[in-house]
Amino acid sequence: MENSKRQKRIRRHKRVRARVSGTAIVPRISVFRSNRHIFVQAVDDSIGKTLVSSKIVSEKKSKMKGKKTDLAGAIGKSLADKLKEAGVTRIVFDRGGYKYHGRVKALAEGLRKGGIKF
Repeated sequence: MENSKRQKRIRRHKRVRARVSGTAIVPRISVFRSNRHIFVQAVDDSIGKTLVSSKIVSEKKSKMKGKKTDLAGAIGKSLADKLKEAGVTRIVFDRGGYKYHGRVKALAEGLRKGGIKF
């Protein structure tokens, strides 16, 4: 049986999710990346609720301009501000089965620059 890229990513994500869980005090930051967009949310897994979310949409739909990697860093900083307003200073990072590279890495660094600890 052939494994597609998507199936391999989902398998990696399940492996990560078996070990990573978020709470109200230390939520899990979940990342979903597509070719055009990136979606990020802070999740409290104990009650199954999204605390804060943010997204980058393509330049056609958004007023934000620039490279996708740069925009991911900016979204990380804005999400860090939202988390601080919600009273969160520590998180658990769930990269969603993606490599810690490129947009995912830029997003994590943006969160760190915003003052959030992993």
